[in-house]
Amino acid sequence: MEFKILLTNLSNPTILFFLLGVIAVWWKSDLQVPASSSRFISLYLLFSIGFKGGQELSHSGFSTEVMYGILFGVALAICIPTYLYFILRRRLNVYDSAAVAACYGSVSAITFVSAATFLELQKIEFGGHMVAVMALMEAPAIIIGVILMMKFSERTGSETGMGKIIHHSFTNGSVLIILGSLLIGLISDARQAEGIKPFTTDIFKGFLAIFLLEMGMVTARRFGSFLKYGWFVSLFALLVPAVNGSLVAWCSQIVTDDIGNRFIFAVLAASASYIAVPAAMRMAAPKADPGLYVPMALGVTFPFNITIGMPVYYIIIQATMR
Repeated sequence: MEFKILLTNLSNPTILFFLLGVIAVWWKSDLQVPASSSRFISLYLLFSIGFKGGQELSHSGFSTEVMYGILFGVALAICIPTYLYFILRRRLNVYDSAAVAACYGSVSAITFVSAATFLELQKIEFGGHMVAVMALMEAPAIIIGVILMMKFSERTGSETGMGKIIHHSFTNGSVLIILGSLLIGLISDARQAEGIKPFTTDIFKGFLAIFLLEMGMVTARRFGSFLKYGWFVSLFALLVPAVNGSLVAWCSQIVTDDIGNRFIFAVLAASASYIAVPAAMRMAAPKADPGLYVPMALGVTFPFNITIGMPVYYIIIQATMR
């Protein structure tokens, strides 16, 4: 059963397109996705998942479980970067430790989208409020990273105040589009929303496949840039998502019995941001090396989660179902 789940995930067309992107770079192909097209596809994926989540949330309402779920997600976004910072400080400086911790405390929207596709293949639904959980986990991790950097360094290396960092966390393009789409989906009339269903649902997987093709190429290009840091960062980028995802897959039963929601919690805890947090850290921590935290999140953790991690988290959840 476990092998079948892993094999099914690895034979997912979207995952195979990711691997095709990696192979294209290794073979020095001239294949590329235009930057403008990539930007559009990114916005489309975030818009689509946000809008559909808002629609689901409007149907489910704000129950006690929904509120517990949101609080649980925010708590993860605070606790994960805090404990990871002190592990990272054994090998890295204050600025790099804070930036990497913030990346791993935050979430990857594209990993979330891949998780939603995984659940769809298993014919399992998840609550629309999980989109809100994902969006709300971005800012706390960034803020915690900045606080730790300010506390443990004599100078932050930036003149940016905390107010601007918080503002940037919520106005970052990826956060704003997902929150805005969620709100629009929440307040939109269900019958009117059916009119754009072909755009938000029917072509979703095709756009995801093209996006992951480009992510494969980006991953392959950046993979070697952090090897100068030695074995520690590579091991960290593999073990941290495995540990965080597995632990949350188990303990999420505290807040919900829904297998889909528990799986999304596990994936969010295991993922690492390579869009919102790097953008914020360029402002808050210019001394931190983007050549470290971006390749860790995108070159190691992202492919691990979409190939091996998600089946493992799913198996753990199934084994702990009441």
